[in-house]
Amino acid sequence: MDFLMAIGQYEFLQKALFTSVVVGLICGVIGSFIILRGMSLMGDAISHAVLPGVALSYAFGINFFVGAVLTGVLTAVGIGYVSQNSRIKNDTAIGIMFTSAFAIGIIMVTMLKSSTDLYHILFGNVLAVRSSDMWVTVGIGVIVIVTVYAFFKELLLTSFDPTIAAAYGLRNNLIHYLLMTLLTMVTVASLQTVGIVLVVAMLITPAATAYLLTDRLSIMIFLAGGFGMLSSVIGLYFSFTYNLASGATIVVVATVLFFLAFLFSRKHGVVWKSIRARQKRVELLK
Repeated sequence: MDFLMAIGQYEFLQKALFTSVVVGLICGVIGSFIILRGMSLMGDAISHAVLPGVALSYAFGINFFVGAVLTGVLTAVGIGYVSQNSRIKNDTAIGIMFTSAFAIGIIMVTMLKSSTDLYHILFGNVLAVRSSDMWVTVGIGVIVIVTVYAFFKELLLTSFDPTIAAAYGLRNNLIHYLLMTLLTMVTVASLQTVGIVLVVAMLITPAATAYLLTDRLSIMIFLAGGFGMLSSVIGLYFSFTYNLASGATIVVVATVLFFLAFLFSRKHGVVWKSIRARQKRVELLK
């Protein structure tokens, strides 16, 4: 009740709740495709690679969205270029590119005087979100949802069978870089909420939870978005009520939801698998 009353009274909490819900939604949507394509490491790479862009944005006094998206996209392109034009495999290229970008970002952060805001970018502080950040997040959310809706068939086909997609004339590389651009934008939108360090958890965990509950991509996307939003609301409640770190609390809630699905999912849950296995043994013994 105190939390609901506080939402009605405090504008900063209203902004935090609205921003968290939007971030949870778009992380679940994009995370669904990241899970299906086996690109969890790429999500981690992009989330860390935006740090130099964030630092540069603060140094030049512009919105961090500009620099973060630029460095994120450049890193994604760099990973693809290195893996396609050398003997280096994709996972190795990811490790090289994102660690070097993150290291450069750390050096830049140490050279800047304004470290407070950058600390929040690293670890998240949704309770301190500004109106400009909230509207940037909303704008990113609209772009992501509209793009996924417009290119859903292409994303679906290239995620499940790139060979057939190519036979139909789809440019797999273009779809890949489109998804990487969306991933970068979602990462940037998540910075104030959960921070660079934890953003990959919000990209992966709600989508992984949904993956345990359904075999259809469309339903998975809706469930993942729902779990992302639910994690954000519950996490923000505990963060505000018990004075906990907002980003970490949201991620912990998402993780709890995952393990509930892991244990009790009707199709893939450990508990139900054990029950079905026991029933089969009983039937065999009859």
